[in-house]
Amino acid sequence: MVSDGAAPPSSPDRPLRVAVIGAGPAGIFTADALTQQTDVPVQIDLVDRLPTPFGLVRHGIAPDHAKMRAIRETLHRSLDHPSLRFVGNVEIGVDLALEDLRAHVDAVVYTYGAALDRKLGIPGEDLPGSLAATELVAWYCGHPDADRERVESALAAARSVVVVGVGNVALDVGRVLARTPEELESTDMPQHVLDALAAAPVEQVTILGRRGPAQASFTTQELRELGAMAGATVLVDPADLELDPDSEERAAADRVVSRNLGVLRGWVENAPEPDRIPLRLRFFSRPARLLGEGRVTGLEVERTAVDGDGRAVGTGEVEVLPADLVVRSVGYRGSALPGLPIDERSGTVPHDGTGRVLRDGQLSGGEYVAGWIKRGPSGVVGTNKADARETVAALLADATAGVLRVGGPADDLVSTLQARGAEPVLLEDWRAIDAAEIELGATRGRARTTLHEREALLAAVRAAARR
Repeated sequence: MVSDGAAPPSSPDRPLRVAVIGAGPAGIFTADALTQQTDVPVQIDLVDRLPTPFGLVRHGIAPDHAKMRAIRETLHRSLDHPSLRFVGNVEIGVDLALEDLRAHVDAVVYTYGAALDRKLGIPGEDLPGSLAATELVAWYCGHPDADRERVESALAAARSVVVVGVGNVALDVGRVLARTPEELESTDMPQHVLDALAAAPVEQVTILGRRGPAQASFTTQELRELGAMAGATVLVDPADLELDPDSEERAAADRVVSRNLGVLRGWVENAPEPDRIPLRLRFFSRPARLLGEGRVTGLEVERTAVDGDGRAVGTGEVEVLPADLVVRSVGYRGSALPGLPIDERSGTVPHDGTGRVLRDGQLSGGEYVAGWIKRGPSGVVGTNKADARETVAALLADATAGVLRVGGPADDLVSTLQARGAEPVLLEDWRAIDAAEIELGATRGRARTTLHEREALLAAVRAAARR
């Protein structure tokens, strides 16, 4: 879609048509940046394969994080802009080929994130009782694609749990598994999730880090929340907090590291307590293999040290931790969208650094990326805002320079989808889902209960349409 000459400029009568693929924070921030500028008239379709918006804010942030999940109220306001249309329940490559989509729009911004988990790459990782954090998080957040049977089968036998990783997601998983049923009752978790967590026989949780506390990637707010649980006690080995000179230097230079160390040192005097789950934060421990026949029974770990480059190196000292459930939380990676290039090593779409997509090393006119699929899984929700603005600046510069061709009339995207038998979910339809979740929550005294099955989500839409 690169023009041979100057492209016709967009105008209020024929605005620049942009499709944003992915309605999570990166997609909504991208759409918001486009609607808030006044230099180029735009009309945006915000497309998502799920019937619901908000991406990881809905299906990634733990449900006991009420304040953090409240960011979706801010995101929701962006959806009301008259130049923006939410088009959910549409999967590119299934309901509509990328090539067909591009016939309807002048530019596409890919913001569909990084949903795949990274593996540990150790023996026994595929045993029953070994899960990715992505699987567990999807399940307790009510994602329609969650494998309920697999997760609940693993939880049913989980007395000793080891979570591998020391990022915020690992802390979320450890915290949710150590919560009391009473603490979770007011959340918007689906009822079957609350029931399974209440029945799970969890007696101890260990959160395992390959390197030391100075190299951990969790935030202080997440860390502190571990100490506020009603039925768990956080345990830390004081030897893990004895820092080498490089780690001391890192702590002196980084306020987050310094604050984290302060929180950890506040727990070194803690001891196991009767009738409370011990939640151990264990550092300098590298998983070597999962043990068991038929299902996980233990995790072999090797003691590590951190070298001058900040890497974990093995010491040869090995021990076995009891484990009925091992949850790996060692990062996310992006996957290929049909018809879109992907760098298999980084799990990101190749681009020029500002968000312009590269195909075979060459700029691909009219294609852009933002969010995790652009830069990899890093930062917090707010990080996506500046990232989206950078990409939108590149897109607008291309529009102003005539690089983007404003095409002629095209069939409406939603009409085309409906003619093909798809069932696109628009903003009013999402409001019907929202209302149904609030109504369901009220039956149990909660603000909301998440509808977790795609058919239940669509049933709420159809029921509202019949009224």
